[in-house]
Amino acid sequence: MTDQAVDVGGTAAGQRTHQFLGRQRELKELRADIERAGLDTLSGKKSPRPRVLLIAGRPGSGRSALAAELARQVAGDYPDGALRATLTEPGGTRVPVDRVARDLLDALKVPAPPGAGQDELTELVRGALAGRRAIVLLDDAADAEQVGPLLPDTSRCLVVATAEGPLTGIPDVRPCTLGGLDVKSAVELLEGYTGAVRVTVDPRAAETLVEACGGQPAALVLVGGWLAARPKAAVADVAKQLRTMSEETAELPIAAQPLARAFRLVYASLSQPAARILRLLALAPAGLADAHTASALAGCSVSGAQSALTDFVAYGLLRRDPAAPEQYRVPGALAPLLRALCESVDRPGEVQLARARMLERTVRLLQSCRAVTEPEGSPARRKLAGLPRALRFPNAALADAWLTGRGPALLAAARLAVEDGELDTLARRLVAALVRALAAHRGAEAAAPELYGLHQLVLDVAERRELHREKAAALLNLGDLDARTGRTTEALARYRAALDAGRAANDPYATARAMESVGGAHQELGDWQRASDWYGRALSQRLARGERADEARLYGRLATVHTYAGRYGEALRGWRAAVAGYRRLGDLPSQARALSEVARVQEYAGRPEESLRTCRQAVELAREAGDLRLEAALQLRLADTLDRLGDPTAARLHRSTADRLLEDEPSEPGSLRNP
Repeated sequence: MTDQAVDVGGTAAGQRTHQFLGRQRELKELRADIERAGLDTLSGKKSPRPRVLLIAGRPGSGRSALAAELARQVAGDYPDGALRATLTEPGGTRVPVDRVARDLLDALKVPAPPGAGQDELTELVRGALAGRRAIVLLDDAADAEQVGPLLPDTSRCLVVATAEGPLTGIPDVRPCTLGGLDVKSAVELLEGYTGAVRVTVDPRAAETLVEACGGQPAALVLVGGWLAARPKAAVADVAKQLRTMSEETAELPIAAQPLARAFRLVYASLSQPAARILRLLALAPAGLADAHTASALAGCSVSGAQSALTDFVAYGLLRRDPAAPEQYRVPGALAPLLRALCESVDRPGEVQLARARMLERTVRLLQSCRAVTEPEGSPARRKLAGLPRALRFPNAALADAWLTGRGPALLAAARLAVEDGELDTLARRLVAALVRALAAHRGAEAAAPELYGLHQLVLDVAERRELHREKAAALLNLGDLDARTGRTTEALARYRAALDAGRAANDPYATARAMESVGGAHQELGDWQRASDWYGRALSQRLARGERADEARLYGRLATVHTYAGRYGEALRGWRAAVAGYRRLGDLPSQARALSEVARVQEYAGRPEESLRTCRQAVELAREAGDLRLEAALQLRLADTLDRLGDPTAARLHRSTADRLLEDEPSEPGSLRNP
């Protein structure tokens, strides 16, 4: 959650420039607090902790803007830059610490293992900051439990947190509590919207208006935007209108009334369609919206939604997202007001329909985002051509930029859709489309952290709806990600649960896949007996169903385990069965690879002459298949075997042949070999 900024100033209406106003006393205190001796220093110990500054105030008091200004002023003392994380969502939901830690690691360019827990992630954050001199801005903290795990283990960093109240539990923190702006700064803020003349002709009215706004920056920005849109409106008239609203906001806490009155003033001036768009922005995931989101929520055109969003920015109701200019952010101070307004005006059925429209639009955009990565003439591209122009991306680069910019909002949309529980079908489609788009643009490895969370969401829906097939698929995907990051024991538990779900769904594919994965986990753990047992079960199922490609692959996996266990006779039988399977399939490259494994086992078994003959057969198959890289690899293996047999001359010839083959092979993008 972010607050309305105080850094808005200027000299002419409609020509506002960024200028921080007021809060000089608070800035001076905060800067002095950085240098203040802490409890550790007074006790003669070197502090292992950073200085933690707390800026406390209500949403809309300008606490985030003050934190940013402080960071700007002391940036020279912290050459490693500033990191910023938000700890509370616009709806008031606490952001889990592990998600905040991932955001910080992304900013630090430190890879985070998919599926890692809070302790592992926060330890990575502390480790990454250990050698740095940086500023960490933690915005809108709910309590000390959110802040504590993210504190670096070094006094070289500075942590600036904003919150509504004290952070009890973090030692040596002295809060800087914000009230309203001083009158002079508040009037200057208004002048940035109205121009100096309207204030100069009636300075007393401007001061009265500041008083009616309680000096709150968020309220002053809204009133300033309203005045800027009405050049002929008198400042005194606005102050009078705000006073007449006192009874309407009497049920609210006194400190919340000025912002509520300013919001109602602006909202009442909107046209009915614009007012509806604004109300429904309370449903925007993570408080982030673009023209498509607003259009889908309100059921209006994209151009109409874009026009409304631009007007909302002028009024101070929204602000542009610096990271994605086409995206808009609902200020945290206004989010509760929008939500209350939406709940009181719009019927539950209309709200649910608006949510469904937004999710459906998001699904179609994600499908378009993925389709643009497909080759020209493919079914996906033909389907893309049939979509309305507004839903099409002209090229993959623009689609990738949209996916990156809207990433936080897309992930938030998926989480909210699953938590809602009323639109599970749409939620599943959204998650599936997001998984495919991320994999298409970033690759499965790079997108693994996001994919882990998305598969977990699918699992939540599947368990809630008792969808056993979807549950098995989600568990298999999660298990694969666990296995890839070295959490083999966790992966094994996932695979066993997937096996149960596959059996409950009577899904032969999921059952066989789970059996094979259980075998792979046992193989990784070095339990050769259990690995061969599970591979054998999976093989039996594949044999019963006549799935020849899977049969051949499983024969090979089973033979590999036997090799590790030193059971060379069984390993040879397995690899020969795999060779026979690939021969029946007409898969020459796989047949050659399997034969090379036969040669390897023969060598392990102390039969080098047989190994040499088998390896030569594999080379002939690779040559017949036209796979130059495979043939080169087999020539090198042949050379190694000849070296061990005491024939270095022949070995050199085969190595020369391998080098020549690699030189003749056209280099490919991403190849490890230089062109």
